[in-house]
Order: sequence, then structure tokens, then C-alpha cells
Amino acid sequence: MSASLDRPALETPLPAATDGQVSPSDRLALAQDALARKDPEKALTIAGAVPEDTTDMPALHYVRARALFHLRRYEDCAAELEKASASVGPHAISLLLDEAVALRRRDDLLPLLEICRRRMPDDTRLMDAEATVLIQIGRFEDAELLLRQSLQRRPDTRSTLNLLALLLTETGRFESALSIMNGLRETDPQDWEPICNMACILSSIGRMEEAANLYRQAVPMAPKDPRLRLNHSITMLKSGRMAQGWAEHEWRFGLPGHTSMPLDRLLPNISPALDLRGKRVLVTQEEGLGDTLMYLRYIPPLARTGAIVHIWGTETLAAICERVAGVAEVQFGGETPEYDYHCPFISLPRAFSGTPDAMGVPVPYLSADRRKAEMWRHRLQDDHKLRVGLVWAGAARPEDTAALMVDRQRSMPLSTLAPLAEIEGASFYSLQKDRPAEQIPDFPGELINFMPECHTMDDTAALMVNLDIIVSVDTSAVHLAGGLGKPVIMMDRVNNCWRWLHGRDDTPWYPQMTIVRQTRFADWSDVVERVKRRLEDAVAAH
Repeated sequence: MSASLDRPALETPLPAATDGQVSPSDRLALAQDALARKDPEKALTIAGAVPEDTTDMPALHYVRARALFHLRRYEDCAAELEKASASVGPHAISLLLDEAVALRRRDDLLPLLEICRRRMPDDTRLMDAEATVLIQIGRFEDAELLLRQSLQRRPDTRSTLNLLALLLTETGRFESALSIMNGLRETDPQDWEPICNMACILSSIGRMEEAANLYRQAVPMAPKDPRLRLNHSITMLKSGRMAQGWAEHEWRFGLPGHTSMPLDRLLPNISPALDLRGKRVLVTQEEGLGDTLMYLRYIPPLARTGAIVHIWGTETLAAICERVAGVAEVQFGGETPEYDYHCPFISLPRAFSGTPDAMGVPVPYLSADRRKAEMWRHRLQDDHKLRVGLVWAGAARPEDTAALMVDRQRSMPLSTLAPLAEIEGASFYSLQKDRPAEQIPDFPGELINFMPECHTMDDTAALMVNLDIIVSVDTSAVHLAGGLGKPVIMMDRVNNCWRWLHGRDDTPWYPQMTIVRQTRFADWSDVVERVKRRLEDAVAAH
């Protein structure tokens, strides 16, 4: 009997029975259910010592390994992973990575990998697995050493070459990464993935036409693959091909983590033929807070169609959403309400792409609580300098690997902004939340910090409207400030997000935003100098 290593757990456990009465596959399901219920001891007991007659069922070894990892019994875990791993294909520890990330124990894989590699020193799959973890936590030199060693032993392994290309991209060596991808493309012209990866790299660094040409080759090779089509949409959007890009962006629903709502009730494109009068449209949170703040601009035109707009989002944005024109109801948590159509926030631009409201309503479409804003006005009334709000880091979100790796590039240490402290006539206010706020003592000048009093975005908005200008990296703060109509200077990375287009220092989304972008990968020094000059000009005009 064979079984998948990652077979889903049962929703309801099977009845207890003795080992002689329960088949190995049922024992597997019971053990997985115990793990889902956060009871690794029980899972280990259920899985038991794997009998000799189940040697063809590596999934039982793997579920024992998972339980042992939960219990931090790494030596025993390594032994079970070894038994769960076939001689070809990925090592079983690669399946454990997502679980470790979800448990916020990514770093705990390193001592486990050390044990595994000591047991099997010639297994290059373990080198690749360890390099993957090291890339994710930013230990690039150690990761590259392992990948180079792995390639010495298996020179043409595509998975290892892909990892090396990822590392090179993460460290700004884009031409070297492209060279590897081109080599993979030439050795297997029928494989669309290297072509897509090349296009992603080219798009990220602004070589838009080259990226588009590659997608013209790749899309016919796998026209129904959502990964390829979603990446294609990002290049379209970054190139300013908005209507086509939004339509293509709907391919994301083929990937996990976007929406569990039925697609047959997804809001169609707005047109004269679509009658939404009296229809309840459920607008749902899909990704980060910045996306919600950005796309709230489409709520007023949605309400003008006669739709009853019900927002189902997050608590920190609830009060801000309630004040957007046209909102009938705001909900966070709870059960799915009744609705006629649903629409994730990120699908609203697609719905309006063929209408005069293709960019939503003009700013400001967000507003601050008047009572809270008035309180801050009184507290800041004696500060007659140019009031500058600072945000130097995004939310790391360690449970989301992609977000973690993006945040590493978009964020900076506060000490990098030290030259701003030399500006006379400006006062600085921290708008920073979470762990990066611990860096406030690193700023050489006075950095006023009222953020412990700001518990939601609504509180932050009330403080923000009493500042003169917001200086921020690419995080939700720029969308909040932009939607409020505040002047914004956004400090951006070389390989910027699609929404800021390419080769521009302005944006159609927020007319009062100026983008100051890196000219060298991971080097913020010239960005800070240009921001300093802009702030000095603003002080002079204040």
C-alpha cells in the first residue's frame, strides 16, 4: 500500500482500536488528525513503531517525523525523515519546511538539517534544503557555499540551479541569475518555467519589453497554469496595460491562499447590462492592509450602481472602511453573511476597468475620525516646524515566506535615515509599528513616538492628518497617507512592486506622492540624500 506523505488529516477522527484492527492508512489518518489538533504525543503513539509489513508506506514515517519535530526530538526526527525519503525526488524534510514556517520555527530546521546531513553527508538534497532555509533567513553566503558544493557533485541539477538563481536574484546579481535561467531554457526548450522565471526577473528590474516577449513564448506552452498567468499579469500591470493586466490577474484564484468563495458568484465586470440595484455585494479582504486601503477607492462607484456594499475585512481597518462613501455595512470576523455577489478588493479594478471609474474615485477617498484628529491637533499645536512622519520598515510576517523576503528588500534600518536629523526646521514623528519601532533610539535627533497610543489604523490616520508630509518605505502607510490626500515621499527599491509602474517618480494612484527609488540594489544612501533635499525644500516653503 502506498500513501502520499502530505495526505490531509481527517476532519473527524476514526474510532479508537487496537493496532491489529486498524489498517496502516487509517492509523496514518488518525495520527494526522492528532497533529491537526496540536497533540504530537498522541500522534506519535497512534503512529507507533512502524511494523515491517508497512515498509512501502513512507507516510507513516513522515507523520512520526512531524510529531517528533513538534516535540523537538531532532535526532529521532532525522531518523524518521531518512526512512520517509525515497532515493529519488525531494528529501522528506522539504515537506517539513512549510509546517516549520507556519509554526514560526523556521530556524529550528537548521539543527535538524545538521543532524540529517551528519547521517547522510553525500545527500545533496539535504544541502539544497538547508540552502533554502538559509536563503529565507538572509544568510546568503552560507547558502551559496552549500549550493556550489551541491552543484560540484551534481552539476546539472535543475532544482539546485533554480535555487542558485533565486539566491542571485535576492542579492541583486540579476545578470548571473538570468544566465542560469537561460541555460536551463536551452537545455529543455519545452519547459516554460525558466522562461517565466527570466521574465519575472526582467520585469522586476524594469526591462519590460524583454519580459513581455518571453511571456509571449511561455503562455502558449502552458495557457492554463495559474502561476504563469499571474506572473504575466504582474508584468502587464507594471507596464501600464491595466485593463488586460486586471483580467489576467484573476488567474490567481487558481492558487491557494486567495479566496475560498465560489467563483460562480464573483462580481462580473460593471456594464450597462449588469443590474446591481438592491443586490448585496460582499467585498472581502484578500491580501495585505495596503491592498485594501488602495482599492477602497472603488467602493463609492460600486455603491452608485445601486449595490448594497458589505465589507468583510480586518478589525484594524474597520472604522476607516465605515467612513468610505457608499459602505452599507462593515464586518470583521464572524460567519459568511448573505450576499448576491462577492468581490475580493483586488478584483475591484478588474470589475471597473471598462468604465469611467477605472481608477476609482479621486483622493481623498479616506478620512480620519474627527474627534481623534482634533485631539492630535491640540497636542501638536505648539509644533510650528515642518512635521514629518517616518516609516522605515514594513511588517516582516515570518509566517509568509514571500512577504518576508520582500520585506527584507523594501525595509531599512532606522539608522540609515540619520542624515535627516540634520534638517533644521523639521520635526520628526514615528509612524512605525512592530519590532522595527525598537530602533527609535538609533535616530540621532529627536523622533517623537506616539505610536503606542495608536492601536488601529484609524488611530494612525488621525495622527497622520496632523502631519505635513509622510516619508515611508513601500508599506501600508503610503496607501493610508495617499488615500487621505497627504503629501508622501515613498522610498522604493530597485526591483519595485508593479503598482508603482516603471521609470516614474509619480503615480496615478496618489497625485501627491513622489517616488524616490534606489539606483543601486540594496543601497539606500542616495535615496536618503535625495529625500533630505526634498525635505529641505519643503521646510523652506513651509
